[in-house]
Amino acid sequence: MSMEDSEKKEIARWRHFSFRLNFLFFCTFVLFSILIVRLALLQFVQGQSLSEQESQSTIMSYAIPPIRGSIFDRNGYPIAWSDPMQSLYYQVKPGRLTEADKDEIIATVKRLETVFATYGDPKQAISAEEIIKRMDIGFDLDKKPTKQPSYYYVPRRIKENLSEREIAYLSEHRDEFPGFEIQEESVRRYNEKTIAVQLVGYLKSFAAARNPDGGGLNYYIEKAKSVDPANEYLDTEYVGFDGIELMYQEELRGKNGIKSYPVNAAQKIVGPVSLQKPEKGNNLYLTIDKDVQLTAENAIAEHLKYIRNPARDRYTYAPNATTGYAVAMEVDTGRVIAMASYPDYDPNVWHGGISPEDWKQIQYRYRNGTISEVYPEYYDDNERKKHPTSLVYLGSTVKPLTVLVGLMEKLITPNSTYYDTGQFTFGRDKTTIRNSDGRAWGELNPWQAIWHSSNTYMAAMIGNKLYLERKDGLDIWDKYMKMFGLGVLTGSGLPGEIEGRRDYIYEAKAASPQSALVRASWGQMGKYTTLQLAQYAAMLANRGKRLKPVFVEKITTYDNQPIRTVETEVLNEVDIPKEYWDLVQKGMELVGKSGFEGFPYRVATKTGTSTQSVAGREVDNAVFIAYAPADKPKLAVAVVVPEGGFGAYGAAPIARKIFDAYDRVIGLTGVPNPNAPLMTEPVSAP
Repeated sequence: MSMEDSEKKEIARWRHFSFRLNFLFFCTFVLFSILIVRLALLQFVQGQSLSEQESQSTIMSYAIPPIRGSIFDRNGYPIAWSDPMQSLYYQVKPGRLTEADKDEIIATVKRLETVFATYGDPKQAISAEEIIKRMDIGFDLDKKPTKQPSYYYVPRRIKENLSEREIAYLSEHRDEFPGFEIQEESVRRYNEKTIAVQLVGYLKSFAAARNPDGGGLNYYIEKAKSVDPANEYLDTEYVGFDGIELMYQEELRGKNGIKSYPVNAAQKIVGPVSLQKPEKGNNLYLTIDKDVQLTAENAIAEHLKYIRNPARDRYTYAPNATTGYAVAMEVDTGRVIAMASYPDYDPNVWHGGISPEDWKQIQYRYRNGTISEVYPEYYDDNERKKHPTSLVYLGSTVKPLTVLVGLMEKLITPNSTYYDTGQFTFGRDKTTIRNSDGRAWGELNPWQAIWHSSNTYMAAMIGNKLYLERKDGLDIWDKYMKMFGLGVLTGSGLPGEIEGRRDYIYEAKAASPQSALVRASWGQMGKYTTLQLAQYAAMLANRGKRLKPVFVEKITTYDNQPIRTVETEVLNEVDIPKEYWDLVQKGMELVGKSGFEGFPYRVATKTGTSTQSVAGREVDNAVFIAYAPADKPKLAVAVVVPEGGFGAYGAAPIARKIFDAYDRVIGLTGVPNPNAPLMTEPVSAP
């Protein structure tokens, strides 16, 4: 290759290199130019818009639970109230823990023990052993397994009512206590005298109340779906789970407060925090009178001890009587002055989650036996099945109504007589009905039949006639029972109330309508609650008005400013001639009963000995209804004592003490009678 050719190639390479270099410089220039233009656009054209976007934020809101309202008796005596306080909670994290994790948790627990001992009230110090137990972590301080944690989503309360020094220390050193959190809450307190505890009810954490797998209520399951902070329930707050606490949940709870603050895309607070304070819950003033209520509770306890004493005679000895139920209801208003379900318990045990030991003690006590079926307190399943529940046959207490049915359906007249031989036989199989103790009363008219509590009169003159003379006799009987509140809800609105059991329906199918009506006529085919019996007794007293039971007299704000009062409500009325009412009351006033000796008022009563078969053996339950004064009825009372024997002896004395207490503090004439005896000394549960 010549030198000339070589030079030419070198010149060509240089030109190519120069071109590429120039192209690179050009591209760089173009890119920088675009960048400069873009920056200029951002600075001068889009700057304001971007600045506005930067300043834009999202509002985050959190609910603050309110302080729950208080519950008082009719005179303002405190039954339930809330105390605000700070508590320490621990949240169990699901998953398998390593040995290192366990060591760290145990070390944290021991530090916490020192904190409580150093900065808290020495009387409320908690040991490390107790702390780790309350944490429900699945092991103890020695890393030995305990019961597996349940309900991970439910925070465990470790200590309540923290001192200011404890709060300050834990807040300052929060990083040293992972999983622990201080929460403000209101703690429900219940009067130590355990006043109408089953009526008042109790609280549970919302986390438990909304959990369908843990027996949660549909009401709270629906509440859990809310995403509105104003209506949001917090898992750690406590909500009504039974009784008045549940029935008036919205009134008592109040309304959430809301804490709001703006955050940017990086979740940094970019503005001031706003606070809408919670609205405290309203107060309830019950119709319950503290003195009458405690008298009812103590009277049941005292009388149960009395009739279980082997020194009693055959009429008053009832060795298996361990439970009792009583309701006192005003005849003209429907206000329930006393509702006793015995034995009762201390509802403060629910606070913070109930322990297995406490649950064992209350499992047969916490439910309201005056409105539902409650089993007696036997811990052996086989033994418990041998004893009746709170739902027993109403026995002879039905007989005033039986006579009214007979009169209204023209099966008898006010002057109809029947010769009572002590027994009545009916049906193809010649089934025989007998009076108590086989007594033969001879010739009886309707009011005398009530007075002597003749089973045979009711069976022959009304039950059997209703079958023979009416094609729809069973439907007629059922209609009257329901009109008088037996076999239907009382309208009280109390959670857990049942309708009772109309066993005459099943008897008609299993045996015959004749058998059903004959047996029902003297009280063996219907099981009803004590509240139903009280409503029925009040209806006999006011002559045909079935009143809705009222438990709350008035509602006020937390600061006791009036909101509203609860008015009397008539559920239905029965039009029955005065002559018939007079006849029934005449018989009821003559009924013999123990405990009413020296009672200064005319009183209309009906005793009942409710005989039923339980586990193959016959048991007698004491049932009693009454109203007084008979000439101007003010108060109706119903008492049920399962396995209490004769109603005249096993239940009537309890009712007498309730009447006396009412007379003393309210007045059976409308004016308190200071001379009426009042039982005040408590009696322990059997």
